[in-house]
Parts: sequence; C-alpha cells; structure tokens
Amino acid sequence: MKSKSIPALEAFTPLGAQAQAHADAFGHAVGDIWRSLSGLTLPQSAMSDMQGEYLKQATTLWNNTVESLSAEGEKTAKPVSDRRFSGKDWAANPGAAYTAQMYLLNARTLMQMAENLQGDEKAKARIRFAVQQWVDAMSPSNFLALNPEAQRKALDTKGESIAQGIQHLVHDLQQGHVSQTDESVFEVGRNVATSEGTVVYENEYFQLIEYKPLTAKVHERPMLFVPPCINKYYILDLQPENSLIRYTVQQGHRVFVVSWRNPDESLAAKTWDDYIEHAAIQAIRVVQEISGQDTIDTLGFCVGGTILSTALAVLAARGEQPAESVTLLTTFVDFSDTGILDVFVDEASVQLREMTLGPDAPRGPGLLKGKELATTFSFLRPNDLVWNYVVGNYLKGETPPPFDLLYWNGDSTNLPGPFYCWYLRHTYLQNELKIPGKLTVCGEKLDLGAIKAPVYLYASREDHIVPWKGAYASTRVFKGKKRFMLGASGHIAGVINPPAAKKRSHWVNDKLPASADEWFTTAKEVPGSWWTDWAAWLKPHGGPMIAAPKTPGTRKYKAIEAAPGRYVKAKA
Repeated sequence: MKSKSIPALEAFTPLGAQAQAHADAFGHAVGDIWRSLSGLTLPQSAMSDMQGEYLKQATTLWNNTVESLSAEGEKTAKPVSDRRFSGKDWAANPGAAYTAQMYLLNARTLMQMAENLQGDEKAKARIRFAVQQWVDAMSPSNFLALNPEAQRKALDTKGESIAQGIQHLVHDLQQGHVSQTDESVFEVGRNVATSEGTVVYENEYFQLIEYKPLTAKVHERPMLFVPPCINKYYILDLQPENSLIRYTVQQGHRVFVVSWRNPDESLAAKTWDDYIEHAAIQAIRVVQEISGQDTIDTLGFCVGGTILSTALAVLAARGEQPAESVTLLTTFVDFSDTGILDVFVDEASVQLREMTLGPDAPRGPGLLKGKELATTFSFLRPNDLVWNYVVGNYLKGETPPPFDLLYWNGDSTNLPGPFYCWYLRHTYLQNELKIPGKLTVCGEKLDLGAIKAPVYLYASREDHIVPWKGAYASTRVFKGKKRFMLGASGHIAGVINPPAAKKRSHWVNDKLPASADEWFTTAKEVPGSWWTDWAAWLKPHGGPMIAAPKTPGTRKYKAIEAAPGRYVKAKA
C-alpha cells in the first residue's frame, strides 16, 4: 500500500532547508571573522617597549604612593585629571588613589596593545572597541568596595544612599534601561514638544503635523521635516528656546513635520519600500496638496535624511522633482566611513538579524526593540551615558537631574525587522545607495544624482554616529548645487544649537574639494550657530511671501488632533 504524505511534514521541509541554508551561511561568516581575528599579531619590538614603559611607570607610581604614606602630616595623593577620580575623596585616600592610578596605567597599556596590533583593519577596530568596553566597565569607580566617594556618602547618610540606590536599580530593571534623567519631570506635549500645531493627516506609518504660523505672512512654498524613525521627532522641538521647528516657523516658513508611529507587532513586516512609498512620498504628496504647490522645501535628519533622499530618488526616476531644496542634517548617503558603528556590521551580524527579524525569518518578521538600539548607542559612549549613571544612581543613590535631551534619548522606538535588515545590508554593509542604478526601491532604479534640487549638507565635527567626513562624502553623490556646513559638538548638540544661545561655532567654505581634510584646511571658523547661515540659504527657496493661512489643513485634510498627536506619545 502506498503511504500517504503527511502535510505537516511537507510544510516544514522547506523551512528546515531554509534554516539550514541560513545556518551554513552564518557559520561561514563567523569563520571568516575568526580567521581575521586570529590573523592579528603584535610585533615583539612594540611589546618590549610597552613592557619597559609599564614597569617604569608602575615603579614610579608605587614609590610615590609609599612616599605619601611615609610623609608627616596629612596623607593625600596627587589629584587625578580623569573626572571619575578627581574628587577629594580619591586624593584623600592614598590606597584609592593608587588603585585609580594603576587602573589608568593598565587601561593605557591595554589600549596601546590594541593600537599596535597588525592585521585586518576591521578586526583591529573590533579589538579596540572590545578592549575599551572592558576597560571602561572595570573602572574602580564602578564598584562600591573601591569607590571612596560612594563609601563616604553611605557613612554620611547612615546607609540611606545604598538603600536608595537599590530602589533605583530595581526601578531601572523594571523599565529596562538605566535612567539618565528624572523622567517623571517631563511629559510630551506639556513641557517638551510644545510648539502649537495640528495633525492634518495620518496613516499607519506616520502623522503629519502642520505648525501654526508665527508671522503674518509666510513663504508660499512650504517646508517638510522628515526626522529619523529610530527616534521621536521632538528632538527638533524640545523647548521653545531651542526648537528648530519653532525657529523655522519664526523665519516665515509654513512647516510640516512627520511624526513617525512607534511600530508594534502590526507593523512588524513592513519594509524599506513601505516606508518610502507610504510614508516619505505620501508626506510629500499631502504637503503638496495642502499648500497647492508643486515643489516644496525638504529637510531630513539622520536616518530621516537617508529616507528622504531615497524617496526623492524614487520620484526622480518617475519623472518628478518635488523638492525645491533639500537639507540633510548629519545624514549618510555614502556609507564608506561609518566610524565606530562599523564594528557592529558584518555579514554574520546582518545575517543573524535577517534570520531572526527579516522577511524570511523562520518564525516570521519581528520588531527590533527600541531599548536594544538605545542601549547600543549608549555604549558607544559608555562612561558618559552608562557608567556615570550606574555610579550616581546605584552606588550613591542619587536621582539624576532633569534634562530634556536625555529624556528624549530614553524615549526609544521600535523598528520593523524587514525595514531594519534592508537598511543594514544595503547601506552599512554593502554601501549600495550611492551607486546609480544598483538598488531598486518601490519598483524604481535609484540614482541620487538625479535629484536636481540644491542640497544643504550639515555635519557635526565630533559626531560619533555620523562622522563628519562620512557626511562630507555626500558632496560627491549629489550632482546639483551644494553647500556643506560643519558645526561644533556632536550628533545632537551640534544640530540643536539656537543662535540666541551664542554657543559653539561652525566652519564655512564655499569650495567643495574632493577631500574632507582639504575642505577643513581652507574653511573659516565662525562663532555661534549655523542656523543663521542655513536660514539665509533657505530663504530664497521659500518663494514669495503670502498671507499666513488662518486654519490648518484643507477641506480634504481636516484637523485630526492637536500637536504633538498620539503617535509620538506611544512608548516602545
């Protein structure tokens, strides 16, 4: 008798084969990584020099410590410049001071060893990153038994600081991240994201906010902001005095902003194409319809800039040029130089994400949790964004002070797995976005060079997320008129720098040589914010001034709710 096939087994057969293929590919990739790491060598001459220097410094340090203990009167050690050990309690305790000095010596030596490795550059970068993470985690300041400041506070408060620290630890374990600020002080729509506006459109991807004019007349041509979907949009609208949204409205522009939905499981299968077609392009369409203008001014921030550029390239392939101008803030379109983030991206890591979150994952597409992404970014600057708060919150029992920027930083967002996997593979890993015709998005071959609008490119000099030289590479991708601006500080603080604060500086250079270093060599440093330069550049693109609209939206696009809207309030 002929046996019947079992449907259940037949259904699982291709899944098993697919899983095996994924596993094989992943194993090969891991093998490649291991071979690159095993190929690293440390020259004997460099090792000998470091050993000699280490023994010399260690001996001097020990002798100085013994001398201070033997000296008459108050026993104090020389203060340490590192802020983790600069407090008086460290200097007043020779044992603690010696521990700190030895730790710093060991840390310097380990980093020197990592720097002197020879071999594959990416493997070296991974080793340096791993060593730095371990060194920062092992700081004596991070341990109660070795931290004299935390010990003194425990004695002064009769143990209350330790009890409070345990409460903070339990609270943070429950919420899933280390508290960087007193989050109870802030509420979206009450004291952050307070610019007056109205939600005039929404779909499952985003809400579109139109902001109330602050001038009697506005530019005829509206302005669309596309913020990063990996964060909440209100980094552009923290407080009235530092709001880029409010500043732009004050310049007489009719401003619309995309407020991304914080994805839940219903959006887990959404792709990069979905976000381009149904979010970025749809936002452009709605702004065009509401304003009655064929062309609009556009701005993208970080990943939002990459999304905006992709959307405009898709429309260019369709014969449309809806952008009168494009402003890109700390944005990659050429991913040749991604800085420290490069250590997280390789074939193995991308395949792992694809196997767990991607469209072909055995269990189906999933969400990249916002807290995971936020933790990764925090550990790019662990002393400032992790260990500083571990010491303060848990060892000393302190409540971190309220800070709107850090509240925003902790307000994480999820990402659909297929969207994230496509982004990782085709930009960070394979750097294909810059290559004309290489990628197909929304059925169109992409060519960023086909975008005809003039482009204003901003980068921050100390940005560790989008290194400024990586952002400068965009000048070689876009073919129209371009202006490159370099601001001081980092990824966020460099961008959010209102003129009234009279802080920091920026560098200007009308020429755009091939080399970023050459651009900087001939650039002029100007005190204060770059916002005024951008406003002057943007003004002629806004068109003539007309009477400001009295009501938001149109008959078709009616008011849905007041800004900031529901989407931005959803927690990951």
